[in-house]
Amino acid sequence: MAQPPVLCIGSALWDIIASASAPMQQGGDIAGQIRRQLGGVALNVAVALVRQGQPAALLSAIGNGPEGDALIEALEAEGVDCRFIYRSDDPTDSYLAIENPNGDVFGAIADCASLELAGDQIFAPLLDGRLGTPSAPWPYRVMVDGNLPASLMQSLSSRVEFSDCQLNIVPASPGKAARLRAALSGGDVTLYVNLGEAEILCEAKLPDAEIAAHALRKLGAARAIVTDGPRMACVSDGEITVTLTPPPTPAHSTTGAGDVFMAAHIAAGGDAATPETRLQAAIDAAARHITRKIV
Repeated sequence: MAQPPVLCIGSALWDIIASASAPMQQGGDIAGQIRRQLGGVALNVAVALVRQGQPAALLSAIGNGPEGDALIEALEAEGVDCRFIYRSDDPTDSYLAIENPNGDVFGAIADCASLELAGDQIFAPLLDGRLGTPSAPWPYRVMVDGNLPASLMQSLSSRVEFSDCQLNIVPASPGKAARLRAALSGGDVTLYVNLGEAEILCEAKLPDAEIAAHALRKLGAARAIVTDGPRMACVSDGEITVTLTPPPTPAHSTTGAGDVFMAAHIAAGGDAATPETRLQAAIDAAARHITRKIV
């Protein structure tokens, strides 16, 4: 039997990343490099999964124009299953970020208007039989990012399509973290957040990733994975709590590092994996990502 794909549901777009030659200041105008690359949380996770040998199918909205065609072509070249993407008459979404020389994001804007407008059409392949049995629960892994419309995020815990899956959710950005709160109200949910996003969800100041993971479980997550940049990361499922601290790593670009972390943690979930080995695999993958040579 072929390995079932992980369904990656959420944003798929073009990233426009500007790498500054010196630390940015408000209103600054300095030299740097600008590049276009594949982007969007669900897209990044899908690509990273396929690169690690785990099949992935993308459920998203991508425009019908040349920008969308080029995005689909690049994804298919990576081996991502694009058959279930909703092709919209709206423009393909995009993300614009400026990074400081150390790889940290100075500021960013995400334009996910097409994804927002697509609404329920994103889930259509799970309802019409193109994926599994019509209107029956998907029994395998699903990851959902918080770029989906708030109404869809709020409906996750009550939708039959997701009632029997291994559901992994991620905010996509601090500004969208609050959307996840309703999705934690029931079901077998694994939550991936950074410490700042955990504080938004819990509406409290949290001193470290371990305390944040326990707070998120009280909020309703079956499992919580919390990162904090170069500081301690934590996984907690109520029975086991594991913490690891990443080694010092010089960063070239942090954009997408959390998505690579999530994909590695999901892909490392084989029968022989332990919570420690899975967390270490995720930390190692994120470290390789931020230290890669930017071309």
